[in-house]
Amino acid sequence: MSFLFTPTPASVPPPNAGLTLSQPKGLPVHFQPLNPLQFILRAAEIYPDKLALLHPDVPYPVSYSFSVWCQRIQNLAYALIKAGIKPGDRVAVIAPNSPLIADAHHGVLAAQAVLCLVNTRLKPSEVAYILEHSGSSIVLVDHEYTHLLPSNLKTPVVVSNDTGRQGDPYEQFLSDGRAFSQERGWNGLEYHADENSPALLCYTSGTTGRPKGVVTTLRGSYLAGVANAYESRIHLESTYLWILPMFHAGGWTFPYANTFAFATQLTLRTVNYPLIWKHFLNSAVTHYCGAPTVQIGIVNDPAARPLTRPISAIIAGAAPTASLIGSLEEKGIQPIHVYGLTETYGPFTRNYAQASWATLSPQERSKLMARQGHSFATAQDVRVVYPPKDDSDTVLVDVPRDGKTVGEIVTRGNIVMKEYFRDPEATAKAFRGGSFNTGDLAVIHTDGAIAVVDRSKDIIISGGENASSLAIEQELASHPDVLEVSVVARNHVKWGERPHAFVILKSHAASGKWRGRVDVFGEELKTYAKSRLPGFACPEWVQVVQELPKTSTGKILKSELRRIVNRETAKL
Repeated sequence: MSFLFTPTPASVPPPNAGLTLSQPKGLPVHFQPLNPLQFILRAAEIYPDKLALLHPDVPYPVSYSFSVWCQRIQNLAYALIKAGIKPGDRVAVIAPNSPLIADAHHGVLAAQAVLCLVNTRLKPSEVAYILEHSGSSIVLVDHEYTHLLPSNLKTPVVVSNDTGRQGDPYEQFLSDGRAFSQERGWNGLEYHADENSPALLCYTSGTTGRPKGVVTTLRGSYLAGVANAYESRIHLESTYLWILPMFHAGGWTFPYANTFAFATQLTLRTVNYPLIWKHFLNSAVTHYCGAPTVQIGIVNDPAARPLTRPISAIIAGAAPTASLIGSLEEKGIQPIHVYGLTETYGPFTRNYAQASWATLSPQERSKLMARQGHSFATAQDVRVVYPPKDDSDTVLVDVPRDGKTVGEIVTRGNIVMKEYFRDPEATAKAFRGGSFNTGDLAVIHTDGAIAVVDRSKDIIISGGENASSLAIEQELASHPDVLEVSVVARNHVKWGERPHAFVILKSHAASGKWRGRVDVFGEELKTYAKSRLPGFACPEWVQVVQELPKTSTGKILKSELRRIVNRETAKL
């Protein structure tokens, strides 16, 4: 893909520009603080003319080589310093996937500030809370999201019109930064001496209360970026398509994984399935990340077809069903199933395919691939432990490796958050027993692979038996007419709780044999479930819907589904 574009004069680096930060004094010769900013500097040094960032599907497309992009990042750092940003200050960014947020992942760190990423799909009241709680000293915002800013906001704001052209307020901000630098270049900016200093501040979704601010570090970001590049096999010839929002858990550190690997990054402002397929077919895309719900939209789009060259899909956010994994492979999309949380910089485990799986049936192999697997490079061992009895119980005891006993996933080490921002009580609770307690329930198999069975709050207790909503969803999703399904607990007079399934039908089934007959489909799905699930796990209710409530990153909001079933129960 090519188009005519000339970067602003301030974006063009001077001849023979230095690409080395000033070293802090007093460091021993054998030690260099880890900082992912090093990756973009190294890329600009080794491959200055290689395409680094491409932003094509907008009224004003832009493309930047590594040398030009590196200069723009430097300009942003100086602009922030000129605006009064001091080391440790928070810089809020409200933007979709675009050059602004890509710049900020590096430029904010170059100013030794902390990048505070704000979800663009939040309500103004939620954005106001994050800006206040984070104490952000400046806000960089995309022009389509200025409505999210509080009307009484006193913090300085810089707006990007996403043009890359002179006259854009963000471009003027960068130009002012270049002028302020007086051509001191990268050597005029100092390498951060403390690798454990905060790098990013990412707020959780807050579905059960106020969102918590997850603080991650320079060291952790560096190590997680390297791990994701290695585990995803991203390299010099790779082209990474930004479908996952960069604001979500820092884009799972893929902004750093890609620069570490010298890969080209292609940004999409929105999840647009026909556009995604256009790039799959025409833009040499090799990698992308996305939650299972996004993957479902990709494989079922009318433009979907078998690819002539493979693409790797890094899947996380929820457990993919065996049916989805099979559908991806049919299109030539190779699933890389990973698992993690905002508190673990995104992924920290991966499902590692085994040679012995090649002899299994597609259904058997897909079920094995749906496991969350083992901890990956730079992460410490993942454990499954008996859930503590109460907050004072700090002894973590591992469950047996029998693939049956359910416990809680815990981990610790290099790619675990530093803390919850301004919340020592929540931090202490999360770090109970000297590990990070995820709240996710799982089993661990004899080979050490973990398999998530549910969030602790999503387990369905029916007649004294524990039913995993994820396990139920896995089986229901294998029905040939089911596009997507989510299961929650609903109160039952006799059994306490029973599963309630929300189902989206595939388009051909919805407009064909089940048109006007969704009740009949519900009975068929229940019969189908009885042949594959124990009685207590079979859905008592099946509700066909047009869509499921989701977060901006494609996670299904089961809290909303629970509200729906509670209202239905209250009517009875």
